[in-house]
Amino acid sequence: MHDPFEQSLRDMLNASPSNRDDDACLGRVLKTANRQVGAGDLFGLLGRWVPALMMALNNGSAHVSPVSRGKPLARTADKAD
Repeated sequence: MHDPFEQSLRDMLNASPSNRDDDACLGRVLKTANRQVGAGDLFGLLGRWVPALMMALNNGSAHVSPVSRGKPLARTADKAD
């Protein structure tokens, strides 16, 4: 798979030393790498957070239904004769 970030790093390393500033080049590379790692971490966090939220909602949904505290009515239709 073609990675444009890797290709840009290769191009920077293969460029002639006369037309580049090493400190600026290193700064750009580290800034870009930091953005990519940060975005990957953010998506990883969201990827773990969404299923955890869905499990919490699923486990807590039984507790959301209203509960009657009145006296239970006798159901004669449900009893076996």
